Amino acid sequence: QVQLVESGGGLVQPGGSLRLSCTASGSIAGISAMDWYRQAPGKQRELVAGISENGRTNYADSVKGRFAISRDNAKHTTYLQMNSLKPEDTAVFYCNADIRSYYGDVLRTRNYWGQGTQVTVSS
Repeated sequence: QVQLVESGGGLVQPGGSLRLSCTASGSIAGISAMDWYRQAPGKQRELVAGISENGRTNYADSVKGRFAISRDNAKHTTYLQMNSLKPEDTAVFYCNADIRSYYGDVLRTRNYWGQGTQVTVSS
């Protein structure tokens, strides 16, 4: 089965940096857009950044200039470099992707969510 797993979260001081990773595993033929979402307590889950299969990126206004998304297609991995972190960035960060995979010899596309990784920005 295909799995999507995030890592790299933790506790960081305001102004600090973290790099999140999201790696897909399984019988993967390809991955379209890979996106990072976050959900703070009492808030709706929001899109933070996305990157297409061809490397085009988009960011939420709140993180533009501070976060950078990238991907390594050979490793089926996306990264979110987060700089100049603010307390309001505190949230569980989730990776999301549409993954083309094989079920036997049948190719299908499914949407997957990672389990989430906690990012806490606090002094």
